[in-house]
Amino acid sequence: MTRRTPLFDLHQKLGARIVDFGGWDMPLQYGSQIAEHHAVRRDAGVFDVSHMCVVDLKGPRVRPFLLRLLANDVGKLQAPGKALYGCMLNETGGVIDDLIVYFLDESWFRAVVNAGTRDQDLAWMRREAAAFGVELIERTDLAMLAVQGPEARGKAARLLPPAGAMAALALEPFFGREIDDWFVARTGYTGEDGFEIMLPAAQAQRVWSALNSAGVASCGLGARDTLRLEAGMNLYGSDMDESTHPFESGLAWTVALEPRERAFIGREALEAIRARGPQRKLVGLLLEGRGVLRSHQKVRVPDGGEGEITSGTFSPTLERSIALARVPAAASSSVQVDIRGRLHDAKVVRPPFVRHGKALVS
Repeated sequence: MTRRTPLFDLHQKLGARIVDFGGWDMPLQYGSQIAEHHAVRRDAGVFDVSHMCVVDLKGPRVRPFLLRLLANDVGKLQAPGKALYGCMLNETGGVIDDLIVYFLDESWFRAVVNAGTRDQDLAWMRREAAAFGVELIERTDLAMLAVQGPEARGKAARLLPPAGAMAALALEPFFGREIDDWFVARTGYTGEDGFEIMLPAAQAQRVWSALNSAGVASCGLGARDTLRLEAGMNLYGSDMDESTHPFESGLAWTVALEPRERAFIGREALEAIRARGPQRKLVGLLLEGRGVLRSHQKVRVPDGGEGEITSGTFSPTLERSIALARVPAAASSSVQVDIRGRLHDAKVVRPPFVRHGKALVS
């Protein structure tokens, strides 16, 4: 049986097309998916991300626990509210999940993990937390809204009292803070500025409607996917999973091998992979002609070798087809993609494709 967020009834009233996403009934789109995409690139849109799992980690040894749990280094988190993106790995270096962690104080961190992996994530985290005496509190009392776009922060801040609005607008990128009974973070998954707001579930429908009244468009998973792919952001289960490691998933920047004495899970495996050199890499592709790039299409590399598209779509901003693909490490500037039995030329580029409304590739 699928789960539902506190906004499910409102999504239905707004005429959303509901789909099963990772075991949750979620809105795919409310009308035109392309219009929702452009609303975020040009103005502001709001997404229901209440299916994501918010976990409070508490105890005097939370930091040592996270130093072991994550491949990225929470030692970098010194200022209250600072966020860190990183991966939980298994012993072979495979990606169990990617997540964001917020440092609130030395006995309280907050993590946000993916919806489809929440049960296995929580089980893994609890297993590792036992040795550190860390308590995991799943915040099922909260809803989560992502308000994204160049006008998003200003429009969302209007819903707060004046002092709270000033505090929200003063947040630096990748910082969050408690404002009244909201937790407001300047983070997102679209390549645009904006907030991710964690708030009491009972307030979610009222706040969503108020955002609509302020000119913020309701947006679904369809636009969220085209936006994140344009921004070159990985999707768990497509672009990485437990069978792939960060070095072949475009996530080497999230692996902190210094300081050398930090014994995080998967470290030994990653050091061995780095020593011999990764055999594959994740790249961006721009289709040179007509057609649409899709997941699992085969990629042919000149002089031999084959890869596969992990995420592909038609980019509404660029008006051409784009993809992320895992290819042999030797792949260079061009490849061919097998689309329904015909080979199509594609250019290899470095993601992101689009950020802050501007095309970064051509």
